[in-house]
Amino acid sequence: MILYDVKTSPSPRRVRIFIAEKGLDIEVVQVNTAEREHLKEDFLKLNPWATVPVLKLDDGTCISEAIACCRYLEENYPNPPLMGVNPSEKAIISMWEHRMEWDGFLAVAEFLRNTVERLKNRGLTGTLNFDQIPALAERGKKRVALFHNFLDERLAESEFVATDKYSVADITAQVSIDFAQKAGIPIPEDKKNILRWYSNVNSRESAIS
Repeated sequence: MILYDVKTSPSPRRVRIFIAEKGLDIEVVQVNTAEREHLKEDFLKLNPWATVPVLKLDDGTCISEAIACCRYLEENYPNPPLMGVNPSEKAIISMWEHRMEWDGFLAVAEFLRNTVERLKNRGLTGTLNFDQIPALAERGKKRVALFHNFLDERLAESEFVATDKYSVADITAQVSIDFAQKAGIPIPEDKKNILRWYSNVNSRESAIS
């Protein structure tokens, strides 16, 4: 297998953390987005949506989207389980992971893609150009604040995001929090439950992935 990655991008980091938690050794190829390699024909053959990560299997099959890559790895390398071990747990973890992506990760992306100068005319990922929209940046920042509130309330009643064990939902939340901090939106000091949880997940060896 080969993981097509961008070291500074949060999306493939979700897969890198997942791989590290599984203890897997997978070849990694860096895609130079600064040189627009992701928009060139060779990469578009791997993923016509022009995004990372892409997990290329030994038979040539290419899987894009972070959670899809994680699902493939979970099915083939079930231990330690990161996506649940029974129908109920799998559904609960999937539910919370989706909320972390929608309310956290995508909120930060909405803010960042509509403010950063180097992403001018790149309001959305993919092969087409879209203008930045200041109103979306403002909305994204408000959504991140709501995400912090929501996550802190959740972590007041649970050690981890989805269940009482570390899971892919924690990975998505962790990457979302780091993504927000890099975008200039730190964890508010009054969010004690997030800070407790963040210290915990950040102490795991996989956090450096």
